[in-house]
Amino acid sequence: MKKRTFLKLSSSLLATPSLSTLANWMADEKLRNWAGNLHYSTTRLDQAKSLQQVQKLVKGYEKMKVLGTRHCFNGIADSTTQFVSLVEMSQVLSLDAKAKTVTVDANIKYGDLATYLDAKGFALHNLASLPHISIAGACATATHGSGAKNGNLSTAVAAMELVLANGEVRTLSRAKDGEAFRAAVVHLGGLGVVTKITLDIQPTFQMRQYVYENLPMTQLKEHFDAIEASAYSVSLFTDWQKNRVNEVWLKERVEKGKPAAAKPEFYGAKQATKNLHPIAELSAVNCTAQMGVAGPWYERLPHFRMGFTPSSGKELQSEYFVPARNAVEAILAVERLRDHISPHLMISEIRTIDADSFWMSPCYKQASVAIHFTWKQDWASVKKVLPMIEKELAPFKARPHWGKLFTLAPATLQSRYEKLPEFKKRMADYDPKGKFRNAFLDMNLFGK
Repeated sequence: MKKRTFLKLSSSLLATPSLSTLANWMADEKLRNWAGNLHYSTTRLDQAKSLQQVQKLVKGYEKMKVLGTRHCFNGIADSTTQFVSLVEMSQVLSLDAKAKTVTVDANIKYGDLATYLDAKGFALHNLASLPHISIAGACATATHGSGAKNGNLSTAVAAMELVLANGEVRTLSRAKDGEAFRAAVVHLGGLGVVTKITLDIQPTFQMRQYVYENLPMTQLKEHFDAIEASAYSVSLFTDWQKNRVNEVWLKERVEKGKPAAAKPEFYGAKQATKNLHPIAELSAVNCTAQMGVAGPWYERLPHFRMGFTPSSGKELQSEYFVPARNAVEAILAVERLRDHISPHLMISEIRTIDADSFWMSPCYKQASVAIHFTWKQDWASVKKVLPMIEKELAPFKARPHWGKLFTLAPATLQSRYEKLPEFKKRMADYDPKGKFRNAFLDMNLFGK
């Protein structure tokens, strides 16, 4: 943050002791997302410190969106009129050791919650590759980690509190609210402002991580299911060249009485002799520890360490989910485009995610494989490649990650979500005047 910006923010905070109104304090500096590829459409930003302040702000605006940790690469969180930040609502509220749940402010980051939980003897079931993202934003977009038996991050949600468009506070739980709960967890920002989330937790555990290099694509084709089932969490990194997967990251739980016994070879891939970054040319200093060194779950499940900036620099991201049964066919379909993809690519990552029951989740009722692309920040070129990828993946009815870049026609996207008509009715019930709708939702959920 520039010194001038900091001084303006400080003055605003001091001038508004009951409600930190930050409207127009960045009028000369546009708000941007995490990667810098997206400039948001307004600089009007109010900050709430309590549920009551959220209610007051929601009732006071005709249109608004919540701006979280800004990790989405598209306009799903954008607003042309007004943002509300919950950055000061980022605390652990309670831990119920008997029920094995923790209740938190929705804006808390996974990395911050993880250290708290571990100190209390608990853990989450999984983490995404970055621990820097907010829990509310990750769950709203069905963000995920990896593991054939691990659901995405939203599957840990046991209850949630949200403020509806009229200011009403609604609490929904897995135990009591059935389909209403399953409709709301992956809500895409279209139902209200989530202020509190209760998550399932489990006893803490240790993990170790091994990396292997140059897995032959023929081995992947013949043994995909076995490779993905070989560890608690598996990530495959490839640039789609040389008929191989560049790196295989295996994250396994440390089991009592089970010694570390990494093999020098893994389906034809060789064990790495030093820590690696997913992009081989980059330093691994900001990556989580490898080489089989045991450590806490939260320091192994992500690829990047909380205390470091994870990005390699400016980038764009896309990701497509296909049914796990079609994984090999889909991977080989993308590989056929290697000469179109590689000039614009930093790296791709392939991960597995278990099925869930959330209406708008890409993994709704289907175990999935996610094919991720980290692109160079050249949207003009990437925009030409994405339709090629989407065409190759069309036979598998691929669903894009809600927070990343895609070019699927709205009608095509809508046809791949069987519960979308009911979700739109739920939006109309919770938000009859479209207070939380924006251009992204209008186009992708309602567009022709």
